[in-house]
Amino acid sequence: MRLHRLEVTAFGPFAEPQRIDFDALSGAGIFLLHGPTGAGKTSVLDAVCYALYGSVPGSRQAPGTTLRSDHAAPGTPTEVTLELTVGGRRLEITRRPEQDRPKKRGSGTTKDKAQSLLREHTGEGWTGLSKSHQEIGEEIEQLLGMSREQFCQVVLLPQGEFAQFLRAGAEARGRLLGRLFDTRRFAAVETLLAERRRAAEAKVRAGDEKVLAAAQRLAQAAGDCADLRAWPLPAHQPGDPGLAGAVRAWAAVARCSARERLTVAEYTLAAVEGRHHAARRAAEEARELDRLQRRHAETDRRAALLRAAGPERERVRDLLDRARRGALVAPALELRGAAGAAHLTAAHAEGLARAALPPALAEAGTEQLAAVEQRLREDLGAAGAAQRAEQRSAEIGRERATLERESRDAEEQHQESAEWLARWEATRGALQERVDAAQQAATLAEQLAGRLEPARMQLTAARRRDALAADAEAVRGELVSVREESSAARERWLELKEARLRGIAAELAAALTTGEPCAVCGSAEHPAPARPAPGHVDRAAEDAAHARFEEAEERRAAVERRLAAVREAESEAASAAGASGTAELLALTADLSSRHAAAHADAAGLHTARERLARAEREHEARSADRLDAERRAAARASRREALDREQASLEAELVLVRGDSPSVAARARTLEDRIRMVTGAAASLRRAEITAARLKEADDQLADAAFKAGFDTVEAAADAVLPEYERTALQRRADAWQAEEAMLAERAAEGDTAGAAALPPADPHTAEAAEERAAARLRSAASAVDAARVRCAELDRLSRRAEQELRALGPLREAYERVARLAGLTAGTSADNERKMRLEAYVLAARLEQVAAAATVRLLRMSGGRYTLVHSDARASGRGRSGLGLHVVDAWTGSERDTATLSGGETFFASLALALGLADVVTDEAGGMRLDTLFIDEGFGSLDDQALDEVLDVLDSLRERDRSVGIVSHVGDLRTRVQAQLEIVKQRGGSVVRHRTAGVTD
Repeated sequence: MRLHRLEVTAFGPFAEPQRIDFDALSGAGIFLLHGPTGAGKTSVLDAVCYALYGSVPGSRQAPGTTLRSDHAAPGTPTEVTLELTVGGRRLEITRRPEQDRPKKRGSGTTKDKAQSLLREHTGEGWTGLSKSHQEIGEEIEQLLGMSREQFCQVVLLPQGEFAQFLRAGAEARGRLLGRLFDTRRFAAVETLLAERRRAAEAKVRAGDEKVLAAAQRLAQAAGDCADLRAWPLPAHQPGDPGLAGAVRAWAAVARCSARERLTVAEYTLAAVEGRHHAARRAAEEARELDRLQRRHAETDRRAALLRAAGPERERVRDLLDRARRGALVAPALELRGAAGAAHLTAAHAEGLARAALPPALAEAGTEQLAAVEQRLREDLGAAGAAQRAEQRSAEIGRERATLERESRDAEEQHQESAEWLARWEATRGALQERVDAAQQAATLAEQLAGRLEPARMQLTAARRRDALAADAEAVRGELVSVREESSAARERWLELKEARLRGIAAELAAALTTGEPCAVCGSAEHPAPARPAPGHVDRAAEDAAHARFEEAEERRAAVERRLAAVREAESEAASAAGASGTAELLALTADLSSRHAAAHADAAGLHTARERLARAEREHEARSADRLDAERRAAARASRREALDREQASLEAELVLVRGDSPSVAARARTLEDRIRMVTGAAASLRRAEITAARLKEADDQLADAAFKAGFDTVEAAADAVLPEYERTALQRRADAWQAEEAMLAERAAEGDTAGAAALPPADPHTAEAAEERAAARLRSAASAVDAARVRCAELDRLSRRAEQELRALGPLREAYERVARLAGLTAGTSADNERKMRLEAYVLAARLEQVAAAATVRLLRMSGGRYTLVHSDARASGRGRSGLGLHVVDAWTGSERDTATLSGGETFFASLALALGLADVVTDEAGGMRLDTLFIDEGFGSLDDQALDEVLDVLDSLRERDRSVGIVSHVGDLRTRVQAQLEIVKQRGGSVVRHRTAGVTD
């Protein structure tokens, strides 16, 4: 990687655009980057890092800091452009950070997003590659082969950090080397193995917990087996090695004990079943004898009751015979009753209907009433037609009222429109005058605005002129005072100097030594040396007076410069203010402001006035059109009113004939409808009465014939013999019950075993049943014991198989855990096989540190004149320290090996510089052999003497053999004479600037 050009704008301390030509600086192989503290030397390195990676080194990227220069103008954007060659490709990277800029319209600021641009130079010029931050970052990191941390450590070579690296402990060295060589993958292997060990351990513990849970379930299933009381459940914990064997042995004992108890329970059940069978047979025999004896006693009792009910049986049979004959007459009786009730109802309705008829129709028959009904219906039809004519007449009246109302409204609207149109010319003229006045006010406001702004600027300049005049007067007074002080200090210094010259002999005499020649006369004898006179002035007093005089001169010069600046500013303000006074300009500005405000307020109504004029013109057009339309509608309404009058007169002539003496046709129709309903009801009642009378006579004849056929002498006797259905059913049930009882008793009398049982002694079934219950209880207990023993055996077998499955599944898990645990302990440095207790990451870093020490020793031998050698130590650290990252220095003069912390300041610089260069070589090789043609070394040269400085420069100069250029960042003054190519950072009030100097040429 070789840098060609760096351009920065508004970045760090650089306000104006600055260009650094690395090609010109790199020609000499070594170039110096120098300048006062705070000028921006480190900012140049920050700009290179920011262009490549989009951020500055981590130690300078503090939270809340910004890359933008505080000296830059608000409109100047912060930008960094770097041109370099990497991987055989010439690239240009331009980056702008996120920053605030003034808004293009209005006041305030807006935020611009960060921007990046990557271009490549081909044979045809520059070609854009990408504008994506992510793509550019990935492309640059891939080409360089190193991260930002590695770049800052390898290319920018921070000597302070490597001095700390020399003196640091193993942990600090491990952190730095881990960032540079990216050993995260080895740490990830350690973490992965540790996580796998924990996961495998968790699986083993989970498997052990499952086995213990299976053992607990086995213990619950075994219950209180007597054989297990002397063989308790193993008291192992998850992870114990002997857990599997103990659980297997205990499960076997539990299964054997359960099978023994099952065999004993089965023998007991067989004996109890025999005794229960005998008791059950005896109880059944006792219950059967008791049943037969009670059956015989019940038969005798019921036979006695049947003989006592003989007379009642005869009475019931007689009632049932009469009821059967009466049932034959019942339909005729029901028919005659229904006919009589219907006739009474119809006769009553006939009387009511005749009472409602007019006297002329009180004795009319059905035919006469039908004729009257026909005539009334014809009159009702005529009234219906007339009713529709009457409705049409009412509609005509409502339509005429609507026409009258519309005519009145139209007349009022026409009158209003006529009045408005009569005022139109005056209204339009007034509105046009308002528009013209507002337009004139707008023009005046624009003219006044053009005069107001210059007047305000002139007033501001006048006020600044007055203020600066007052400041100039004050500074002139201060200048007189400091001039007097300077003159007095100069006179005092000259007085003291003259007095000291007068007493210089005493001052020289004080330096004489006996036997030593005098510096003035050369004599070795000093017979009468001068003595200081009272009030003698020595050199210290003279120097103090001279210092006070110089201070006074500096104050005088500063006041004169401030007075010149005030006078210059006053002149500029006076030129801008002109010859007018401040009061005159203030009055002019106030007058223009008030006139502009009034004109602006008048002009504000221009849009409103134009809108009102446009609305009035549209309303004039609408009202003129409405007036013509209203005249047409008025003529149409007059024609319609005449047609309605003619139609209504014709309808009223027809309605007079139909209404008669009724107030309306509708009332006439309601009267006819009432009369039709009355006549129709009377005719229907008359017909129903005639029909029911004929049915009643026919029912009487049928009833008399049915009573004679059933064997009754009269109709009344037949009616008395009829019984309700429920009474007849109840009597029949009683007769059937007596007959069934008689048949049952005859059947029981023929049973021989019942009579034989009655001859035996009384049975005792309760005693036999109690004995059976006791035998059954013993049988249930024995059966339950057998079932429980069988269930226990089956459950123990099932749980034993499940426990065995868990144990088989646990075997591979335990083997995997032991294998992973050995690897995790080895990589973590906790295993006994790891003799030096080195972690895997530390082992890799130790190898890298050994390479770095070997590469650094090559240059350290040359810098130290062959005295010092850096060696890597992998000795085991004491306590809990990390092993394998020790670094010692071997002193060839003494042959001893000692810690790097014992080196002096210059020696530490040797070692740290050699270590930095060696680390750069190793990291470069680690990154794939990427050439690093440009390096920067930041400070550390102040601790070297002239010889050591020459040796270091020789080593750095030897880097040119690998076509490298080295930039030295330093304050050491001797380097300015030893290094010809220089880049000076000059600190100024308005921002730092850069100056190139190559072989005596300065730009």
